[in-house]
Amino acid sequence: MIYMDNAATSWPKPNIVYNTVSKTMKEHGANPGRSSHSMAVDAANILLYGREMLCQLFNVQDPFRMIFTLNTTDSLNLAIKGILKEGDHVITTSMEHNSVIRPLMHLMDLGIDTTIVYADSQGVIDPDDIEKSIRSNTRLIVTTHASNVTGTLMPIEAIGSIAKNYGIYYLLDAAQTAGYIPMNLSKLPVDMVAIPGHKGLLGPQGTGILYIKDSIDLNQIREGGTGSQSESIYQPRFLPDRYEAGTPNTPGIAGLGAGVAYILEKGQEKIMAHISNMENLFIKSLSQMEGVKIYGPHIMGLRTGIISINIWDRDSREMVNILNHDYNIATRGSLHCSPLAHDTTGTKKQGTIRLSPGIFTTLDDVKACIRAIGEISIKVKTRSI
Repeated sequence: MIYMDNAATSWPKPNIVYNTVSKTMKEHGANPGRSSHSMAVDAANILLYGREMLCQLFNVQDPFRMIFTLNTTDSLNLAIKGILKEGDHVITTSMEHNSVIRPLMHLMDLGIDTTIVYADSQGVIDPDDIEKSIRSNTRLIVTTHASNVTGTLMPIEAIGSIAKNYGIYYLLDAAQTAGYIPMNLSKLPVDMVAIPGHKGLLGPQGTGILYIKDSIDLNQIREGGTGSQSESIYQPRFLPDRYEAGTPNTPGIAGLGAGVAYILEKGQEKIMAHISNMENLFIKSLSQMEGVKIYGPHIMGLRTGIISINIWDRDSREMVNILNHDYNIATRGSLHCSPLAHDTTGTKKQGTIRLSPGIFTTLDDVKACIRAIGEISIKVKTRSI
């Protein structure tokens, strides 16, 4: 199979990830921090190693600011619900995933107001529109780093500077960029970053991270066992225990650490250049193809790693099924859990066919996809499908 669904979950993983997960389950399958026996100590060291690898990748000094979560959605819920209180105002954009929009809609029922700043038809946000939306009670700005629908990169440094000038917290959803685009979190003007383990970081599913800057104090959204301060009936206040109640996914985090180590060895610049080259070939070839419409900016510097298209006026799910069954190509169709982004791009009814190359995508893979889309477009035009 030609796999073009890396925006959902990266696949395949480096062999070191598979081997590390298996070894951890076989040799270190105990609860970290819950006992002093050797397996428990080994498991705790695996978690620490994962945090240290993340710190190295993102240039963060304190490993305990890297909170392990279930996934990016879990990270976003912790950040959003942990920072906001009744009477607060939030600013977000029309290009957000439902992992941002749905928590905010829920909080509106609890007295927390949200302003949605709309992008243009290519998914581009004007930072001035965000600044104009600021109120006296604005506490948080939350945006994606890159749209999961169009691949459009957001002007996060400009948005972060606005947030800093007004004393507003800035939460970044890095679901589509972490691991693919270098991020120096010691310099980037963000306060919290939600990160998936299973996408660009090449780890297993069921792993995520929330980076919390040292000036941030979030309320936890769950309580339970941590292995620390077990004599107390109250949740510990120190990090990371405050936000990591319950038994962690030690095998998954071990695989995540191995994935990050692989990225560090490979070099993020090389990874970014590789995916950019694949994307560029898609954009150049598909833009010349009759009946194929590309969404998002055509300027490569304004986008990353995601190519959303439609073929004539046919339903995207139908086209995805044809790519799968007739060409053995795995893509994603429909609305990509981002209904407002589809409203913005005018694709709410049709959805889009999303192609997302990854670190192991080859030139031959891309060429095969381009040929398949060309053939399908001709068949649609001639009404042979």
